[in-house]
Amino acid sequence: MNSIKKVYYWSPFLSKIATIDAVINSALGLSRYSKLFNSTIINSIGEFDEAKKICEKNRIIVKNLIDFDLIKFLPSNGYIFSRLSFLVIFFVSFFKLKNLLKKDKPEFLIVHLITSLPLILNYIYNFETKIIFRISGYPRLNILRKFFWKITFKKVFRITCPTQKTKELLVKEKIADEKKIFVLKDPIISVKKINFNKKIKFDNNYGKFILGAGRLTKQKNFSLLIETFSELSKKIKNLNLVIAGDGEEKSKLQRLILQYKLEKKIFLVGYQENLFNFFKNCECFVLTSLWEDPGFVVIESAFCRTNIISSNCPNGPKEFFDDGKYGNTYNNKAELLNLILKVLSVNTKEENNYNKKILQMKTRGYTIFNHFVNLNNLLIS
Repeated sequence: MNSIKKVYYWSPFLSKIATIDAVINSALGLSRYSKLFNSTIINSIGEFDEAKKICEKNRIIVKNLIDFDLIKFLPSNGYIFSRLSFLVIFFVSFFKLKNLLKKDKPEFLIVHLITSLPLILNYIYNFETKIIFRISGYPRLNILRKFFWKITFKKVFRITCPTQKTKELLVKEKIADEKKIFVLKDPIISVKKINFNKKIKFDNNYGKFILGAGRLTKQKNFSLLIETFSELSKKIKNLNLVIAGDGEEKSKLQRLILQYKLEKKIFLVGYQENLFNFFKNCECFVLTSLWEDPGFVVIESAFCRTNIISSNCPNGPKEFFDDGKYGNTYNNKAELLNLILKVLSVNTKEENNYNKKILQMKTRGYTIFNHFVNLNNLLIS
């Protein structure tokens, strides 16, 4: 009888992002459905401390890399400070991770964030562990990254992409042997969790509102949403805008709201643990991102049968909406404004319902079980 093989996850982070839920859900899928593998999340700087209870409940091991919570002392906001924190994590973890892999000899290490460290270690040393490199988010292929990936990917076992379009990009750029590259959709949808969260009482202090959600960063492009809403509010008087999330552009967005004198109509509500009640109660969800891969909030809102308007950005939204075949996608500010007006019109109710039905069906590819099936195939092949 074959012994159970160990699968380790490496995903250090400084602040809560969607990738973290994907890591936990991926490990949960293995622990819940597999008899061949068990899963361990490496807690490099104390970042997974808050998740320990749910991990232990689902038979996921959380293994500390160091003996104290370094994350408490590392700044996370701002480009420069966050990059300095990543460097600290890199050097503090270098020999710790090396020794852990030498000692524990997991069959696989699935790498999500701060990927340069395990890639360099794997390139320098001959571990028995097979590296599975997970591309989390749309890859920005500058010259340095392309060179680094081409060198280190030679010793990587598998490379997984969240979308088909990202796989095609890597193949086109000849980043690695095409036989190593696979599409593996993120485990975004936990049906039980979402249905539970949707039942929690929602205190609607925002009236009739449209919703934006995500990290308050340049990538999410919330300034466009605020600028568009400033024109929309002149046409629809009883409509408000709610933006859920935290990030380095919060002050900039607050100044923009004051500039348009919309402080009584636009609400920055901060990070929300439970977005599903917002999806359920909003008039529509608007994604203004410059890039996404795949765009977790789009998938979650589609599961909740929310009206969705999305930028036609690479690569997730382009793929999820079939380049605009389903749903409502825009390419500029004028199109965004017109789409919001269209979606809110009672005359488009039948069309909206059709789009919601199609998009909800597409979310089946992002369930924990579907992710497990495809990951399991990669591990045993």
